[in-house]
Amino acid sequence: MNERYDIVIIGGGPAGLAAAASARQCGVERILVLERDAVLGGILNQCIHNGFGLHHFGEELTGPEYAARFVEQVRDLGIECRCGTMVLAVSADRVVTALNDKQGLFTVQAGTIVLAMGCRERPRGALNIPGTRPAGIYSAGTAQRLINIEGKLPGREVVILGSGDIGLIMARRLTWEGCHVHAVAELMPYSGGLKRNIVQCLEDNGIPLLLSHTVVDIEGKDRVTGVTIAAVGPDRAPIPGTEKHYPCDTLLLSVGLLPENELSQTAGVALSPVTGGPVVNDSLETSVPGIFACGNVLHVHDLVDYVSEEADLAGRHAAAFVQGGAGAGDAGPALRVEAKNGVRYTVPATVRPGRMADRAPLRFRVDNVYRDKCITVTVGGRQVARLRRRILTPGEMETVLLRSDWLENAAPDDVVTVALEEA
Repeated sequence: MNERYDIVIIGGGPAGLAAAASARQCGVERILVLERDAVLGGILNQCIHNGFGLHHFGEELTGPEYAARFVEQVRDLGIECRCGTMVLAVSADRVVTALNDKQGLFTVQAGTIVLAMGCRERPRGALNIPGTRPAGIYSAGTAQRLINIEGKLPGREVVILGSGDIGLIMARRLTWEGCHVHAVAELMPYSGGLKRNIVQCLEDNGIPLLLSHTVVDIEGKDRVTGVTIAAVGPDRAPIPGTEKHYPCDTLLLSVGLLPENELSQTAGVALSPVTGGPVVNDSLETSVPGIFACGNVLHVHDLVDYVSEEADLAGRHAAAFVQGGAGAGDAGPALRVEAKNGVRYTVPATVRPGRMADRAPLRFRVDNVYRDKCITVTVGGRQVARLRRRILTPGEMETVLLRSDWLENAAPDDVVTVALEEA
């Protein structure tokens, strides 16, 4: 079977649903959303805590409530969604190969594609932790699903490695379920999570956060019986003599998220060595014309509200591509965006003065904790913006609205630079 759709969106989470709704509101009729899970909503279905929607809806919602609003919107707009469908490959000429139990193996020719596959957790195998391989070692997201979706408790005595937001939230969730969370150990000298989660999840529940610490040994044959944590130096190597043993039956890993870009690679999309996501321009278009990306598959966000904003933009640009034909992406020379002096990366990586909107969001993260700094934006060495920040942390994404008039007199070889300077 070879079907044809104007826009095919891969992923039915918050990014995919927001992109679909945006494209339909721009007048595109034939839109198809493909989701591998049995239901729409993505990871938000297991995020039963509140704190979602403050920016996008102006009220505090739980994850399922936030997802339900977009699911309802997509259904009201009559957008076709196929759940339980695994996408196997995406080609550069925008042919999607997928599989489900109703149609079997099928292909779809898309006018344009929006990649919205989200991200996955980094596993133990990527960490090289010494010790045995017993039961009781979970990623924080797996433990979250076990408790919130399946109603199963992963353990009673818990140690958490990594202070990402999921790990912080699970420290609180496990405590509320009657578990004893001994500590959250973090390799870096700063937390990777939002400040509000450090306060509400750890400090409010008396759970210690051990910065510059890591797990150096896992004990147990059939089940985890304990872990050893040690302090690390500036080189992140364990410091002899600082080891402390924690008896436990469960170790949760919250050590980072990786964008799901195997499908992007099959299409020949160029990936950023820093984010692991596609390299995109100001329209969120990848290096392959007609293929767009948004949400956590592009770069890991801190708030789902920003995922929805980015996906709305991707949907509008995908609609413009379909409605304008193959030449819709032509806009003259593109200026490279460079991250310097404490800025790890930027999204987008290029901007096109001849095509970009009056305001284009430029999102980035810093590489350390900084106080009393200015975010500067320069074009061809000419400073066009200087924004003061009291504090900047790697756990919180920053946004600068790039103005089109800043680029009016830019030469084709000029570089847009985003950097930190002293306030």
